[in-house]
Amino acid sequence: MWRSMAGRSRQVVARIFCAANINQVLSETQKHYHYLPKTLLSQTPRFLSNFSANPSDDSSRGFAENGDSQLDGFAPAIETNAVEVPSFEGSVGDETQMDSSVSGDDRNDIEEDIQVYEIDGNKLENVLSLLQSRVDGSLESSLDVMALDLNEDFVVKVLQTPFISGENLIRFFKWVMKKPGCKVTTSVVDSLVKGICSDLRKKDAYDLWDLVKDIGDKENGVLTVNVLNELIALFSKLGKGKAAMEVFNKFGDFGCVPNIVTYYFTIEALCRRSIYDWAWSVCEKMLDGESLPDGEQVGKIISWFCRGGKAENAHTVYLLAKEKNKQLPRSSVNFLISSLCKKDETVNLALEMLDGFSGEARKYAIKPFSSVVRGLCRMRNLDEAKTLLLKMIADGPPPGNAVFNSVVNGYSKAGDMDKAKEMIKLMEDRGLKPDVYTYTVVMSGYANGGQMDEACEVLSEAKKKHMKLSPVTYHTLIRGYCKIEEFDKALKLLAEMKDFGVQPNVDEYNKLIQSLCLKALDWQTAEKLLDEMKENGLYLNGITQGLIKAVKELEAEEVDSREATTTEV
Repeated sequence: MWRSMAGRSRQVVARIFCAANINQVLSETQKHYHYLPKTLLSQTPRFLSNFSANPSDDSSRGFAENGDSQLDGFAPAIETNAVEVPSFEGSVGDETQMDSSVSGDDRNDIEEDIQVYEIDGNKLENVLSLLQSRVDGSLESSLDVMALDLNEDFVVKVLQTPFISGENLIRFFKWVMKKPGCKVTTSVVDSLVKGICSDLRKKDAYDLWDLVKDIGDKENGVLTVNVLNELIALFSKLGKGKAAMEVFNKFGDFGCVPNIVTYYFTIEALCRRSIYDWAWSVCEKMLDGESLPDGEQVGKIISWFCRGGKAENAHTVYLLAKEKNKQLPRSSVNFLISSLCKKDETVNLALEMLDGFSGEARKYAIKPFSSVVRGLCRMRNLDEAKTLLLKMIADGPPPGNAVFNSVVNGYSKAGDMDKAKEMIKLMEDRGLKPDVYTYTVVMSGYANGGQMDEACEVLSEAKKKHMKLSPVTYHTLIRGYCKIEEFDKALKLLAEMKDFGVQPNVDEYNKLIQSLCLKALDWQTAEKLLDEMKENGLYLNGITQGLIKAVKELEAEEVDSREATTTEV
């Protein structure tokens, strides 16, 4: 690329500084090249300590007798700043015994070799003013007439200047690359990518990627992992998952090896677009390398896969994070447990994860424990759910009504009413008050088994404990009575609902009317209920209304048929 300074060797330059009056040389240098780094001057005392005031003193021989170890502090001071001292061509091994005194001719030769490129402030300002303004197709021609003395420092300075559109940065970069002697370097490409990534525009991002691909195909070793990671992160912010994946897939072609940052931003970009299968393929490669980002980012990856319905895959990430002693956000772990509990096949994985809770974390982990209890009850693994509930009582977190109700409901649906009542008794022993839902699920269990007397006993107990019951409570019993065709008791419960502040809804009326029509063929009572519904502002669906009419017509036909038969006789 461009060279800021050319010379024979950094050892030769150092010896000149030391052999001559170093104060004078540095003073002259600073006067002519005022922008030289101050760190260069800060090295002066270190070198002067190696030389006496008398140039003929033995110590003034400097590096000739002490070897190159004295250069250790000097060379970096030159190389790490704006001025670069590249190596001379050829070997420097023959010069190690060079005398510290250098003739005036040699010094002149060296000074002629040293070329310092000073950025022309006016020209730089003109370029920046042009690029920061709106320009059309004349940008390149406008740059041509400026007669710029291009070097790497100048180009990087332009690319790192804010408030330049991505389009103009790309056009300027392409214009520079067409100039003779200009080559692409990692520093320049890095500055270009960072400059455009700071301005989130979809078109610029794709144009930049096309340019980077072209550079990568033509220039070996110029692109770095950091440059490609910047592009992936940019596409992630723009929500362009497929473009991020394209960058990821080109790492091998450009001689780059993905790192933790690469994997994280690629997974993020794909999950943002809900492309979870591709995201998992990238995550698998990350897991194969057993290299994970920090705990916070791993937690996000777990949450993304949970949202995408890949809780089992998220659990695989969790296991490796646990093995690597990553501290995961508690919210991500809780989310994973609740996601695993949504499917019967993965509830046991969630159950195993509960062993990871201890101390304060376990004390406040009621949500994940409740999720596992519900999952076990859904699977009809009621004894395991009961065992977990008892562990919660013993070790925490203390179960509340919701956990007990899950187990009570599970036993009630299974028809094991003795264990359901046992759970209610345990609730009360712990100072918890069974709520309306608790009584309702028990009544439902009895009603499903045709045990309506027991169900009514539970109803009586619920009335004593709660001033207001729910429509579902009565709906459960009404269905139970309709099932055994005891319609009078069902109608009595319907009338009783209002006394307990419960307004019958369409479901109660609909169930009763259907049962009266289909089983009892009692269209008269059904019509009364229909009129009652209209008075309460409720409307019956057309199918059930048609059912009343059909039963009524059927009865009329039977009456007519009987009358005709009687007449004939």
